[in-house]
Amino acid sequence: MDYDPQEIEARWRERWAENGRYEADPDADADDATFITVPYPYPSGGMHIGHARTYTVPDVYARYRRQQGDNVLFPIGWHVTGTPIIGAVERLKKGEEKQLSVLQDTYNVTDSELSELETPMGWARYFIEEHYKQGMQSLGLSVDWRREFTTNDERYSKFIEWQYWTLRDRNRLEKGLHPVKFCTNEEQPVTTHDILEGENAEFQEYTLVRFGWERDGEEVVVPMATLRPETVHGVTNAYIDPEATYVVADVDGETWFVSEYAAAKLEYQAHDVEILETVEGAELVGASVANPVTGDDVLVLPASFVDADNATGVVMSVPAHSPDDYVALQEAKADSDYLESFGIDPADVEAIEPIPILDIDSENDEYGAIPAKSAVENRGIESSDDPELEKATKDLYNKEFHAGRLKEFYGDYAGGLVEEVRDDYKADGIDAGQFGVMQEFSEEVICRCGGDVVVAEQDTWFLSYEDEDWKQTAHDVADGLDAIPSNTRDEYHHTIDWLNGWPCIRNYGLGTRLPWDDQFVIEPLSDSTIYMAYYTIAHRLQDIPVEELTREFFDTLFYGADAVDEPHERALELREEWNYWYPVDYRFSANDLITNHLTFYQFHHGELFDTANWPQGIVIMGMGLLEGQKMSSSKGHVVLPGEAIDKYGADTSRFFLLNSAEPWQDFDWRDDLVGSVHDQLKRFWNRAKEIIADPGPEDQPELETVDRWLLSKLNDTIRLATESMDEAETRAASQAAFYNFEENLRWYRRRTDLDRPGAKWTLRQVLEARLRMLAPFVPFMTNELHEQLTGTPAEDVPWPTPDEQFDDDSVELEEQQVEHLTEDVRDIIDVTDADPETIRVYVAADWKRDVFEAVVENGDDVGAVMGQVMQDPDLREKGNQVNQLVQDLVDQSRGQDEDALRAKLALDELATYERAAEFLSREFDASIEVYAEDGDDLVDPADRASKAIPFRPAIHLE
Repeated sequence: MDYDPQEIEARWRERWAENGRYEADPDADADDATFITVPYPYPSGGMHIGHARTYTVPDVYARYRRQQGDNVLFPIGWHVTGTPIIGAVERLKKGEEKQLSVLQDTYNVTDSELSELETPMGWARYFIEEHYKQGMQSLGLSVDWRREFTTNDERYSKFIEWQYWTLRDRNRLEKGLHPVKFCTNEEQPVTTHDILEGENAEFQEYTLVRFGWERDGEEVVVPMATLRPETVHGVTNAYIDPEATYVVADVDGETWFVSEYAAAKLEYQAHDVEILETVEGAELVGASVANPVTGDDVLVLPASFVDADNATGVVMSVPAHSPDDYVALQEAKADSDYLESFGIDPADVEAIEPIPILDIDSENDEYGAIPAKSAVENRGIESSDDPELEKATKDLYNKEFHAGRLKEFYGDYAGGLVEEVRDDYKADGIDAGQFGVMQEFSEEVICRCGGDVVVAEQDTWFLSYEDEDWKQTAHDVADGLDAIPSNTRDEYHHTIDWLNGWPCIRNYGLGTRLPWDDQFVIEPLSDSTIYMAYYTIAHRLQDIPVEELTREFFDTLFYGADAVDEPHERALELREEWNYWYPVDYRFSANDLITNHLTFYQFHHGELFDTANWPQGIVIMGMGLLEGQKMSSSKGHVVLPGEAIDKYGADTSRFFLLNSAEPWQDFDWRDDLVGSVHDQLKRFWNRAKEIIADPGPEDQPELETVDRWLLSKLNDTIRLATESMDEAETRAASQAAFYNFEENLRWYRRRTDLDRPGAKWTLRQVLEARLRMLAPFVPFMTNELHEQLTGTPAEDVPWPTPDEQFDDDSVELEEQQVEHLTEDVRDIIDVTDADPETIRVYVAADWKRDVFEAVVENGDDVGAVMGQVMQDPDLREKGNQVNQLVQDLVDQSRGQDEDALRAKLALDELATYERAAEFLSREFDASIEVYAEDGDDLVDPADRASKAIPFRPAIHLE
């Protein structure tokens, strides 16, 4: 029958569903129990093809482990904790045009279905059932659907409550003030999952240099934020946006002058703020403010480049050490009209000169006395619009941080390296009342609800990730992981080192209430640290009344009968199932979760469970692109799995996702390439059907060398695919089993008579093994074909193992020589445009093989080779011939494996080419004659035989 993926795939989906094929229960007869997880989806929108890859990669590994004899658990749940779904529902109810467009135009929600989405759980259920679950089932994911749950389920909440009571009892939770990301719209803390823009923004603690300004006889603090407090001696002037809105405010009993937005942020950061007056920035322009460290007065200049929403909205200028400031000062000096419009005498600005405050340890003296001036001039920067300016600033900052030594007027800090003294210098300035601090983000942050996110000091509950003993436990977990790729282990350790207290509650949202204070909800990243344990018993808990799921119940389940006074019998039964599946063997997750979820996962497992139950492995996955651009659900730049499956089939969609890149690499969904994969699978199907229609003899017939070569190559492929799958290298494994082996088959089909019994038998063995290797990747097609070929689906037979009777390096080497000879002849024909009637092949004389043996024994040491061969009188007589041959053979052999070179010594080149003569004759439609260079029957009309060297025969076309 023709390849019809939709028809084939529908039939297999139905079979799997009917017999519960992937429902996993403890099985003492299985070789091993393997537990595989992937982050549960957050159904705030539909599933797109990027999500499809996320869930298909672990499915491939799950299917592989089943073929290796393991009892495999691969479950899925649904993460609905938090506010994104609530925000989406609110935008829908308001009739927000963009929201409606995404729902109807991208996710094909009908008008009649919109009403179902007007409650948070209605929204979640719609996208779970109509998108994620349907998409996963269409893709053929081998999930145990009995275990699904949402994080809003009451039984799951009991599990989370147990976790947080336990963490509190162990002093892993604390309450207090801490900087958090705070949505000014929702009026509550947010974390990565709640953020629309700026999810990678970092907290930055600015030093506020408290400049003084006498305003109408009153002392006013004009704080200016900097990340380089040590440069305060180099301040020559300041800048403000004259058109922005500023305020005079009472801040903790002092009068401050800051931007309107800064006043709001200061209030969020636990300052008492009262707005006294609202003014324009122009009020400060032209004023002199006093440097709190030097006592010098500095002039405040107008500047449109100042961002009033960043930090305090007033910035100090250090033109000797900031290329930005240096260029800005030159531009200010050049714009006299602009200065005069604010009543500033241009001569006062012209008189401003950079003040160097440090010297740079440098061998090449790249920077002069005024480093910023050198940085600008060396790069030919002439304006603040030059893109080189940003790089020049970063480079100089970095150089001065690591190699800058403060000048003599820094007193006790004179001569100190900036990186060694900055923190102490800052602390001294704070103690002296010269400096303050303010938290800010490294970039703008926007909540999914559309609100601005600021840094706020909150009195809330935190997970104490800063505890050194907890950090050490997390490091121990990371050390025990099979981290794939291996470099991610360092990223886990790095994250563990810098993590501090993590705010774990929100004011509202879906999810589990904080058990000792139900006005708060545990936030999304904090309730998703050990839910993998819940999978092991999720379906069993449905039979247990909610009120029985107490702390003692879960203590019994996870810690055993000795952990409580009266163990719950049902909990003890469930403990057996938990122990059977745990620990998690591999968690497949996204690269951007290393800095939060995946590291929290290690902290919590390390704290709550014994070493034997710690995570065993984590495989990182890259992101998905669509036609070269990042996929975005909110912008509608996605492909839905259903659309791809309707067009190409699930097998094609899976194979492209798995074969286009390794899991940890980014992939790019390109329609033309996906179509090409479909065509390749169709050709595979057609070839397989030809073999199924005429499979040849059941018993092994007499095989030719080329048959044994193909079977030997099959063994190589099985080993490579197995090694790759063990390392979750889905691309390497599928490339080996499919594309790379197709090259071998193309050669085999050229080389031999496919109607031979030996060829038919060989092709059947190859097809059967390849179907089993490809079963994890394209399960629908391979199950169908394997069942037609053998009567059993491919997934129900073991992963292939090499048949060692066909391991034969000699036949592989022999066939390689035939292939090289074929290519050489083809090259000569192409270059000469010849149409030969006779092709003569000349094999090197025996004495040349003796020289080759000396090369094998001595490697690329030409002197040693010559020393050995010249001990042979016969070779010594050949003089320059031997000398040239040694050089040629050393060049030819350089870089090759010694074992491979020794294998060549055993090869009978003459017999190899003679056996291939019939093939070569067909290939080139010519008579083939094979001669030994020193043979008695030598025919050499063109005097070509002497050009032969071992394993590079001479060729003559006539």
